[in-house]
Amino acid sequence: MALIPPFCPLAGFRALRIAGLRATVLLLLTLLIKAKIRIQAFSALGIALLLLQTLIALAVLAPLALAAIAAAAYGLNQRLKTTT
Repeated sequence: MALIPPFCPLAGFRALRIAGLRATVLLLLTLLIKAKIRIQAFSALGIALLLLQTLIALAVLAPLALAAIAAAAYGLNQRLKTTT
């Protein structure tokens, strides 16, 4: 890369190049911040969906667990009745 003398009429291109680099850096920082916000938002959405899935599983499994406990208690009761 050749250095342009500061008093050359083409020295304005150097300022344009610096301005372009600044604009590019600003754009990349903006995209990085946007991506970080999107990651956090979808992470929060994922946590909410996991919580919902857990609550649904508990709502479905609780009656089944109660039915299993009731069946075990009934079987134990029947077993005790036949032995006495």
